[in-house]
Amino acid sequence: MHPNPITEWKNQLLERAADVFGSSVEQPEIVDSVPLHAKIGQLALKNDFLERALTKGGIAERKAMIDKTHALPVSRQSTLLKISRGMVYYLPKPVSPTDLALMRHIDELHLEHPVMGARMLRINIQAIAPQPGTSKAQPGNKIYPYLLRHLPINQANQVWALDSTYIAMAKGFVYLTAVVDVASRKVFTHKVAITLEACHAVEILREAIAKFGKPEIFNTD
Repeated sequence: MHPNPITEWKNQLLERAADVFGSSVEQPEIVDSVPLHAKIGQLALKNDFLERALTKGGIAERKAMIDKTHALPVSRQSTLLKISRGMVYYLPKPVSPTDLALMRHIDELHLEHPVMGARMLRINIQAIAPQPGTSKAQPGNKIYPYLLRHLPINQANQVWALDSTYIAMAKGFVYLTAVVDVASRKVFTHKVAITLEACHAVEILREAIAKFGKPEIFNTD
């Protein structure tokens, strides 16, 4: 009958404690504050865990090896298995009913038309985002010359700029419009709205003029 490998390993460790932990026989003091028997216990736990869970296989297999009832902490088990602790506690989110319905529809189309590939089965899927072309001028609108080309801008109230951008929300978008002094980068006025209408720009421009006077040049799309 072969001896228990854990028992044999502990006996060898006790016999060679000086070599393992850096202390001599003549000076048996402990190198650090952790007692020798505690270190032996920690190493025994590590060895016991690695006997149960070899570090072979992919991440999913190694994650399945985590034993939350084992005396070795989960964080230490994660380190030994070379996976992050957050992955151990992560719970996958369920697929939304909308995505499930879309996936089922694609499967049905593929079964009905097996020769169709990804390009033919795209079913007009588009990202939810403002579409390009918001800066295009309407037909008949007057186009003013660009006065900032090669113009040195070095003083406040010389040039103002107005522009809008969108901010993604949980559902849809809101639009931020601001009047900015180009030289100082100071935001004079701003407004957040749920539509991209010209009235919002006109409102904050009038507010900026009432507070700070008129600039020499007002630049906007």
